[in-house]
Order: sequence, then structure tokens, then C-alpha cells
Amino acid sequence: MFNGLLHETTTILIMRLIIAAFLGALIGIERDMHGRAAGLRTHMLVSLGSALFMILSESIVSLGQTMPGNWIRIDPGRIAAQVVTGIGFIGAGAIIKEGFTIRGLTTASCLWVAAAIGMASGSGNYKIAVSTTLIALLSLIIFKRFERIFKKDIYRIVTIITKKYVEPSFIIDIIKKEKFKILHFDFKRDYEKDISIFKFTIRLFYKGSPDKLSHIFIKEVERANIEVKLIEWNHRE
Repeated sequence: MFNGLLHETTTILIMRLIIAAFLGALIGIERDMHGRAAGLRTHMLVSLGSALFMILSESIVSLGQTMPGNWIRIDPGRIAAQVVTGIGFIGAGAIIKEGFTIRGLTTASCLWVAAAIGMASGSGNYKIAVSTTLIALLSLIIFKRFERIFKKDIYRIVTIITKKYVEPSFIIDIIKKEKFKILHFDFKRDYEKDISIFKFTIRLFYKGSPDKLSHIFIKEVERANIEVKLIEWNHRE
């Protein structure tokens, strides 16, 4: 009878691990579809590991309760707290800063949620784990489309190289004509190479992808009565 009960308990614990891995994998698949470094396997392992830590935490508490006189004081939340701290380090590795753009915040948040899902599964709270997974997938898949229906501030770096006789005010007028907000302006006149270099940090208040505006801007510069040697439209340095 004891062996049967032990086998049943082991089966339940294994099921917790499997469910945690499966739910974490669902979020990882979505990240993989968008070409993120932390994808299917990473989210699956994070959720699985978190579930295992929760199971170990419960096992240690149960062991402490069986000790004579209960002389061992055990905090069941200590391991769980360390899991949250550890996931913070993994999430930080997924964040990359490129100029004005910070990439990886969503992936880092997904890793954090995957760990929470694993902890919920490891503690046997399947309904909460499944519900959280569904809400997370809804946020990643459905609500992403809502970001395209409202305007937001977007930053770009524009570099223009011309013949040295071109005045900065002429280039500034072209940029202002497109209703771009100039935040910073760097100017260099190279007499040896006979060129002028203009670098602008601009802000756009735009809905959707702003990079299609680059084509309009480049055509406007090309139509101007200046000799252009180079035009760059970048989102980072």
C-alpha cells in the first residue's frame, strides 16, 4: 500500500513537471516565431526548472515536519524567492540596447512569466498556470496589433553628406518640411574631402512603421538643388 501511494505521488509530481514544460513551451513557440534568441527550449527549461524548485521546496517543508520535535525551522517561500531573483539575471541577458531602441524587454518579461507558470504548476495550481499561459499568449499575439492603431514617439538618426558649400539651414528646412522634430544636430565640414556632414537625431509622432517615411524623405532631399553624396536613415548609432 505504501509503495502504491509513493508511486501515485511520484506520478503527480512528474505530471506537474510535464505540464510546466508544456505551458512554457507554448510561450517559447511564440517567441521563436518572431526570431528571438530565447525561444522554445529556453522558455520550456525555465518553466520546468521553476516547477522543480517548487516541488523541492514543498518536499523540504514536508521533511522538516517529520523531524522529531520539529526542531528545524523551514521557510517554504525562500526557494521560490530565489527563483524569481535568478530569472532576473536570465531576463537581463535577453535585453539589448541599440541606440534609442531597447530590444528584448518583451522576451525578458516572457521568461519571467514562464518562471511564474512553472512555479504555479510545480505547486499544483494547474488552473492558474493554464489561465496565465492563455493570458500571456493573448497579450503577445492579439494585443500586438493594437500597437499599430495609435501614434507614438519614435526616434531615428538621419545622416546626410553633401558638397561642402551646402548650408545647414537648407538641410534643416527640408527636415522641418516633413514635420520631423529635431532633437540634436551635429555638423561637420571637411575641407580636405570637400564635403559637409549633417547628422540629426529626430523624433516622429507616428502610427505604424515609420521607416516607410524614409523613402519620402530621401526623395525630398534628392529633389532639392544640392549635390548629395550619401543619405542614411538609422534607428541606432
